[in-house]
Amino acid sequence: MVDDGSGDETAELVKAAAAVDPSVRLLETHHGGKAHALVHGMQSARGRIVLFADMDQATPIAEAAALLPWFDRGFDIVIGSRGLERQHAPVSRRAISYGQLLARHLILGFSDIVDTQCGFKAFRREIVEPLIARLVVYRNAMEKQATGPRLSPGFDVELLYAARALGYSIKEVPVRWDHRRGRQTNLLRDCVRGVSDLLAIRSAARRGGYTVHSGKSAPRDE
Repeated sequence: MVDDGSGDETAELVKAAAAVDPSVRLLETHHGGKAHALVHGMQSARGRIVLFADMDQATPIAEAAALLPWFDRGFDIVIGSRGLERQHAPVSRRAISYGQLLARHLILGFSDIVDTQCGFKAFRREIVEPLIARLVVYRNAMEKQATGPRLSPGFDVELLYAARALGYSIKEVPVRWDHRRGRQTNLLRDCVRGVSDLLAIRSAARRGGYTVHSGKSAPRDE
């Protein structure tokens, strides 16, 4: 587990669990936001498959069983998907999700992946470093300091956009998801932040930020 500089007792609870179960590990970092925590966690993972999941268990960890078989079929990245459904989510949360879907299509042409934002994604371990190294908008996620909530709405999109540019194959798989009450949603702020990230990704792409340079072979796309 990655503790992104939390101010509650999360770290202590995980340490207590780790004392009983050696498979439980805690990685403590300064507060840098979602992208910061995920990059630290992904790079520190030891398994053949690297999966990240939100700690609120909106998608139960048991849903990993729906993702893992697809790696045996040759996929490099398998992502959990809520489709267009947001069970028990408030109207504002649904509005943001549908708006993001439209914006991704219009700005980036992401029309074949319905749900880029579900916090339940798995990767072959060997592609994690090349993928993170290809990020542009979130290139400095490891070092950034933050204050207050920092959701990094474009991080998942950039990961998948960079993966496409590198030729990695992606499979979207339906998973169970149920809304968990957390940070108060600010519709205007979240929309502006999300669209800003999409425009930054588009700008980076136009500058060739995700292009594999000649002389370097791109990974396979199955």
